[in-house]
Amino acid sequence: MAESNIVKFYEDRSIFITGATGFMGKVLVEKLLRSCPGINRLYILMRPSKGKEVTVRLKELISNQVFDSLRREQSNMLEKIVAVTGDVTREGFGLSPSDLNLLIENVSIVFNLAATVRFDEELKDALQMNVKGPRYLLNICRKMKHLEAFVHVSTAFSVVDRPEIDEVIYPSTMDPVKLAEFIDEADASLLNGITKELVGPYPNTYTYTKKLAEQILEKECGTVPLAIVRPSIVTAALREPFPGWIDNLNGPTGLIAGGGKGFIRVFKAESPDLITDLIPVDLSINLMIAVAWHTATHRPANSSVYFSSTSYDNPITFGQFETFTTFAWRKYPTKDMLWYPTSEITNKNWYYQLNVLLYHIMPAVLVDCYARFMGQRANRVRLYKKAFRALSAFDFFFSKQWKFISKNSDGIWSTLSAKDRKIFYFNVREINWLAYFETYILGTRRFILKDDISTLPEAKKNVTKLYLLRNCVHMVFFAASILGFSAVFNFFKFLLRGRTIAISDL
Repeated sequence: MAESNIVKFYEDRSIFITGATGFMGKVLVEKLLRSCPGINRLYILMRPSKGKEVTVRLKELISNQVFDSLRREQSNMLEKIVAVTGDVTREGFGLSPSDLNLLIENVSIVFNLAATVRFDEELKDALQMNVKGPRYLLNICRKMKHLEAFVHVSTAFSVVDRPEIDEVIYPSTMDPVKLAEFIDEADASLLNGITKELVGPYPNTYTYTKKLAEQILEKECGTVPLAIVRPSIVTAALREPFPGWIDNLNGPTGLIAGGGKGFIRVFKAESPDLITDLIPVDLSINLMIAVAWHTATHRPANSSVYFSSTSYDNPITFGQFETFTTFAWRKYPTKDMLWYPTSEITNKNWYYQLNVLLYHIMPAVLVDCYARFMGQRANRVRLYKKAFRALSAFDFFFSKQWKFISKNSDGIWSTLSAKDRKIFYFNVREINWLAYFETYILGTRRFILKDDISTLPEAKKNVTKLYLLRNCVHMVFFAASILGFSAVFNFFKFLLRGRTIAISDL
């Protein structure tokens, strides 16, 4: 078999990863260990959490189901993971002298995935994680004796004020370093009052601080071989570590899971023809691994930017998203549904609010009243409020579209050998969206809703019953509306006839 250039490159090299316990971080760790067995050591930054020491947290990470196949087939590879105690919000990550020296002497490749992804984070807190953290890491990278690539993971939405975005870092009208220092030193109450003016066209502090971090890293990187990867909306795995693997409700997964349960049946988007941008997590991770290899072996003169996105090469619309997910849920329904899975897109806020009231809040109130009467826990209204509050954070992204011009990413793909293309697959042009959403729904069913595939026959019976019930309800409403219209018509006819008689009597 032909040799893999990327696999060979990673032989005997040690890697440092921040954010390894997050969704993308776990996929990166698993992929590197499974596909690059010659790796020397994989150092991951961890901090004690909730009274748990780093050694305990490492054991919990290794026991995660994302490593199931690795445990079965290459369990010795997990021994290559070394946890170092630190905190991205502290200068020098708060590393002990011995751990810092360990990284300086051994690390060749750095992947920075650590970030706060909360959209409603206070600006000062978002700055601490998303801007100061990468700067602290850059200072550590400068000391590393064998560093060949520093891959910083940003977001495709680090630029939102233009419809087409290239793989460049656009200059700021303000000095990004001085701006970051101002935010860091400003009084919290003052900062809260001017946050909207500071973030400008950006919808939240997450995207704003990601943009700021890119600008500062480019300005300060010097001789550090920096590469920036910008994923768009990261979704369930296409193939690896398992088809459909997902471990959180962030992004569209919450909307998809809610739709499959019959919990959410309407969402706002400017138009069904508007292009959204989704990227399966494994394609994004494979690109990062290839970017590190390319940066180390080709040594670009300047820092490079790479989109991990689909709007340029294989766009999908909101209408297709709605159609494909609904179709897949009806094909692979989940066992415990509240209602027949349906979905509708609207750009009219009044219509959206009316549907939320009629089909979500009012039924939830009735269910909660019944639960209280039966002495059970009443939480349906609270869950709906929480769900729609979370969905409202995506209003900005559902009302606009962007085209992320991914020529640099396409360029790396064109240089890969056939072997590397197979192992580190990230060609978005070949995604079959209809088939992918079936994979996505099966993954959401298994990993989020914890619904084993063995329940599918029972779920299909339930969905048939709910379909018949829905049709009965529609017929009742239709009949009621007809009867209601007839009653109103007869009422006005009676009034009119009475008025006519009165006039003729005069």
